[in-house]
Amino acid sequence: MLEHVQIIEEHGQAKFAVIDFEEYQSIKALLSEPKKLADYLDYLHMQTIKETSFKRHTLTEVKQACDFI
Repeated sequence: MLEHVQIIEEHGQAKFAVIDFEEYQSIKALLSEPKKLADYLDYLHMQTIKETSFKRHTLTEVKQACDFI
């Protein structure tokens, strides 16, 4: 999302961002539906965690940590 953005500047400062209309529609739909927005924010959070945490856990480790085993 927002991979192709054109920035329009005025006096050396960013003034407007121009995006593809399909991306605009996707963003509008995302922002207008709380469930979709919450899911997307969760996804972004997980991507951030994945970038900062290099340790991966096995399913068994996760089950043990959650007392499922």
